[in-house]
Amino acid sequence: MITPDLASFRVDKTIKLSDFPTYNDLEASNKKLKKSLEVVRVELGEFQNTLYADGEYSVLICLQGTDTAGKDSLIREVFKDFNASGVVVHSFKVPTELELKHDYLWRHYIALPAKGKFGVFNRTHYENVLVTRVHPEYILGEHIPGIQDVSDIDQAFWNKRFEQINNFERHIAENGTIIFKFFLHLSKEEQRQRLLRRLALKRKNWKFSPSDLKERKLWDAYQQCYEQAINETSKPHAPWYVIPSDNKKAARVIVASIILEELKKYTDIKEPELDDKIKENLELYRNQLQKEKE
Repeated sequence: MITPDLASFRVDKTIKLSDFPTYNDLEASNKKLKKSLEVVRVELGEFQNTLYADGEYSVLICLQGTDTAGKDSLIREVFKDFNASGVVVHSFKVPTELELKHDYLWRHYIALPAKGKFGVFNRTHYENVLVTRVHPEYILGEHIPGIQDVSDIDQAFWNKRFEQINNFERHIAENGTIIFKFFLHLSKEEQRQRLLRRLALKRKNWKFSPSDLKERKLWDAYQQCYEQAINETSKPHAPWYVIPSDNKKAARVIVASIILEELKKYTDIKEPELDDKIKENLELYRNQLQKEKE
C-alpha cells in the first residue's frame, strides 16, 4: 500500500499557498493508486461501524476548493464502502431565504453529524469568509445590524468572523466532533483544462456555467482569501490540510489516508462490551436459535 508523508499536508504554522505544490502522484501508477484507495476505504468503512457502535464521537469532513477541484468525485470514491446510513453529505449552495433569516453559521450547525456518524460538508461555513469576501455585497443580504453598505465591511469584520468560526469549531470539537478540513489545491491551468472537458463532453455539459469563467477571473483574490482563512483557522482541534489536487486519484488517496491515520489515534473509540449476563448466556441463545431449525 502507498504510504504518503501525511504530516507534510497539515498546516501547523503560517503558510503561503504558493509554496505548496498542486500536483503529486505519490510516485505511483493509476493502478496502484486505485488499489491503495480501495484498501484504505475498506478500513474506513469498518471504522465507521465501530464509531456508530461506540456512539460518543462524530466525524466532520470539510471540503473546500475552487470549481472543478474534484470535491464531488472525491466524496463518491472515498466513502464508497461506508454504510449508506453512516455518512451524510451536505452541499451548501447560495443561502435560501430561510437561511438568511438566521446567522450565517445556523445552516451549518443544524447539518452537523450525529454521534456515531460521518458528515461531509461539500463547501462549508468557510464560504462566509471566501465568496462573501471576494463579493462583499453578498453580506448585505444577511441583514446584520450596523452593516448598511459595503463600506461598513472592514478588516475588523472579517477578523470577527474568523474568531466566530474558531469558536464554533472549538465548541463542537469539545463536544465530541472530530474535525478534518481539506483544501483541494488546484492549479489555474488544471482548472482551465477541466472546464474545457466540461464543454467537450456532453455528459458533463450540465456542470458548466458561464459564471465559472467570471469567477475564474478572480482567481488571485480567491487564493489570497483561502490563504488567510487557512492561516487564521488551522488549529490543533480543527486542522487544515492542503491537498495537491491536479491528480485526482492521488488526492483521494491522500485524503482517505489522513482521515484513517488520524482516527486510529482515538483508541477510546471501540465497540461496547456485552453485558456480563448476556455473555454468560450466549450458548443458551445459540441453542434456542438452533432448535428453531429443528
